[in-house]
Amino acid sequence: MIPELRQAYNAAFTEDRYHAMVAGLEAEAGLHVPFRICETPVFLPAALAAELERAAGELLAAVSSPDYLRAAARAVPPQYQVPGEEAHPVFVQIDLAIAEVDGRLVPRLIELQGFPSLYAFQWLLTRAYRRHFDLPGEMTPYFAGLDDASYVDCLRRTIVGDADPRTVVLLEIEPEQQKTRVDFVMTEKLLGVPTVGLAEVTVRGRQAFYRRRAEDGGGEVPIRRVYNRVIFDELARRGLALPELFRADLDLEWVGHPNWFWKLSKFSLPFLHSQYAPPCHFLSELRELPADLDNYVLKPLFSFAGLGVEVGVTAERLAAIARPEDYILQRRIEYAPAVVTPDVPAKLEVRMMYVWREQPLLINNLVRMTKGKMVGVDFNKDRTWVGSSLALHPPAARAEP
Repeated sequence: MIPELRQAYNAAFTEDRYHAMVAGLEAEAGLHVPFRICETPVFLPAALAAELERAAGELLAAVSSPDYLRAAARAVPPQYQVPGEEAHPVFVQIDLAIAEVDGRLVPRLIELQGFPSLYAFQWLLTRAYRRHFDLPGEMTPYFAGLDDASYVDCLRRTIVGDADPRTVVLLEIEPEQQKTRVDFVMTEKLLGVPTVGLAEVTVRGRQAFYRRRAEDGGGEVPIRRVYNRVIFDELARRGLALPELFRADLDLEWVGHPNWFWKLSKFSLPFLHSQYAPPCHFLSELRELPADLDNYVLKPLFSFAGLGVEVGVTAERLAAIARPEDYILQRRIEYAPAVVTPDVPAKLEVRMMYVWREQPLLINNLVRMTKGKMVGVDFNKDRTWVGSSLALHPPAARAEP
């Protein structure tokens, strides 16, 4: 969206360079990436990058307030309560659509989550774009004064801490089956943290263990820290009960704690009253439906990755919902066609990626580009210049605290 950078990039772009970039990225990761990589990064002007940072900070402050946290206690279903919750989430993601208001591009909230995102993969993607395309050296996807090296150090301090990396596990249900496996692989490459499937964990007393791979020497290893990537919706969809690892009070640390998956989620949206947050209501608390119902989106509270989202709902559809307390109705955001591409302009959503140590720290971003009605593969079939990307912006003056 910096016109001169966009024009130069598009003019120099070739399909051969793009395919070489994707091939190089997969070679460095050592596996196929099953989701689409966009042909381009986004070039954010300084003012828009600053407003994205301001919007994310304001929204994060709202869901960190004592009033909100008291209300959020009911967001965690009783059967998914996990002991040992810390006072704040370790990871926060805030998804902001780029919309247009009075001729100006502005951020508007789509969703937020207290759960990790593709922190390691975004590092890899940044390097891939830089290696294969001529990008201005001063432009960066990072915040807080970070660069490639200090970003990895920040992740190491957050995820590994002072533990032996072999006693820290990235936990998933069936890691080999996940679309985000490339992020797991890169986390291990960067931090030395092994990926462990849920079925590979054994609990004895107050201690959890996993068995090392044969090529790593085998043997049982005690788990000190869990970088949790288990999505509870997936457990429910598979008909799996919550394992003992989540139910018992164990001698380990959660990075981040599973309860924040629920507390910072779509449940949060009706509580946010900001210029950056569109009106949103629990369906069960609506006394009358909005007159412009066509401009609202129906979202189930307990779903992940956009599953179950409905656009263009009717009063009849809403009346037929058996458990309205499990749904929200959010005013739809019109994404701006902001990125010039070889055919039609692309729209985008920017994920602002935080870690929280002594205080919340914005460190990176993730972009999803779309030309369809919504962000997601099903709405972008046979499209190009869409998919997973990142936003580059002029560096901020301040450094990491």
